[in-house]
Amino acid sequence: MQTGVDHESAADVHDAPDEIIVVRTRHGPGGNPVTDTLQRPPETSSTPAVRTPAAGTSAAAPPRRSSTGHPRDTRPTPQPHRLTASGVVGIAVLGLATFFAITTELSPVGLLSTMSADLGVSEARMGVVVTVYAVAVAALALPLTWATARFPRKAVLVTTLVGYTASNLMVALAPSFGVLLTGRVVGGIAHALFFSVASAYATRIVPPRLAGRAIAFVYSGSSLGFVVGVPLATTVGDQLGWRPAVGAVAVATAVLAVVAALFLPHVQGESSPHVGSVRSWARSGLLAVVVADLMLFAGHYVVYTFIGPYLTGAGLGEDLVGGALLVLGGTGVVGLLAAGAFVDRAPRQTLIVAVAVMIGALAALPFVHGSLVGTFVVAGLWMAANGTTGTLFMAAAIRTGGVSPDIAGALINAGSNVGIAAGAAIGGQVYGMSGLATVPFAAAAIVAISLVVIVAGRRGFPRTGHAQANLSTSSLAVITSSVAVVTTSIPTVGQGRGGRRPRR
Repeated sequence: MQTGVDHESAADVHDAPDEIIVVRTRHGPGGNPVTDTLQRPPETSSTPAVRTPAAGTSAAAPPRRSSTGHPRDTRPTPQPHRLTASGVVGIAVLGLATFFAITTELSPVGLLSTMSADLGVSEARMGVVVTVYAVAVAALALPLTWATARFPRKAVLVTTLVGYTASNLMVALAPSFGVLLTGRVVGGIAHALFFSVASAYATRIVPPRLAGRAIAFVYSGSSLGFVVGVPLATTVGDQLGWRPAVGAVAVATAVLAVVAALFLPHVQGESSPHVGSVRSWARSGLLAVVVADLMLFAGHYVVYTFIGPYLTGAGLGEDLVGGALLVLGGTGVVGLLAAGAFVDRAPRQTLIVAVAVMIGALAALPFVHGSLVGTFVVAGLWMAANGTTGTLFMAAAIRTGGVSPDIAGALINAGSNVGIAAGAAIGGQVYGMSGLATVPFAAAAIVAISLVVIVAGRRGFPRTGHAQANLSTSSLAVITSSVAVVTTSIPTVGQGRGGRRPRR
């Protein structure tokens, strides 16, 4: 009998620019084979290697003891080695949560005109309800994520859903513009924490090989909230009024908070999240991803914040804005599917093409503004191109390996919302000074800055996906067959098989 004899082959060593995963098989007691996975962190990190036991093996070191001598388990909850029913339910709940999170954030976009008329403020001033929400997210995403990293994930996530519920209720019942703004700030605080928690949660309740696809499904809920949730809220607002529309979202988030409390799997917090530094973010390419994402969101929201007034100015009836946004949202789904098809094979090229199309479409909008059909065609191209970007930016951020997944989610969340706040503010200023006709030109100029950063930032935007372990695509058949109901037509982010050859 041999004990502790390791056998390693080149095929079992996965090398990425930022981490190395080594799989070793040895003969344990009794001659039974034992498989260990050794994960070496980036060279810039001082975190020691973590040995994760494979299926069928016992946990590693015993829990630490507190000063009173009682055991204190500080280890994170281990990832399951098989896709379980609770994991499937958890991913479905997280996907629904992101759907309603985005609907909460952006529902004022389609309801802007009716809200401003009801509360007696101008449309340009009402755009501030988008700005204050985004400012709260941008300012609090990283500090709140770091401060709550050690808390149980379920408790934190349920708290954010309760925050969304409170925010929507305050907005729906707001007697004045000031109360409405306060409600939006409450929602921004919940949003600041939600997305970083959701992304990390997704990676912890499925097997490691499926972590990337779990993240993709969760963030597809975000994309569908943008292209379906907001138009639906606008349609309800057109038919029943903006208060019932926002109130319905409040009820949905309250129900979802209960469902999450009952059915989400328990996940421990992370004892020492890897935050890194601005220098390490720049070195890994993460900083370029965040900046490009920020500028793209800023340019997009210069126009999108006022899309309702823009469409009515092109000749659309006010009662048809919700349906129009639903149609435009459908073109965004096309872009979402395109992102899923190319995010592994050509992420850089796809993003460059998508952003270039956005610039061209935004710049063309003023020239077709007199034609409702022309406006819809050009706006459809704009929205389809934009539909690809959320998946591509999140995949790029995670693949840099510069920080842990929850911190990557926080940084993208913060960057996106800085862009939203800036875009809404700039759009309001341009709208107030020179009217809607010049707003798309300002948007195109800002999105062009994002394109420059993408083209220049080759480390953050490689031609092929990095061989990152937490973005594995090796088990597509497993996850699609196991969660067929909730993954139908949803694009997934996976690990590209390109990159450097494994090191021995």
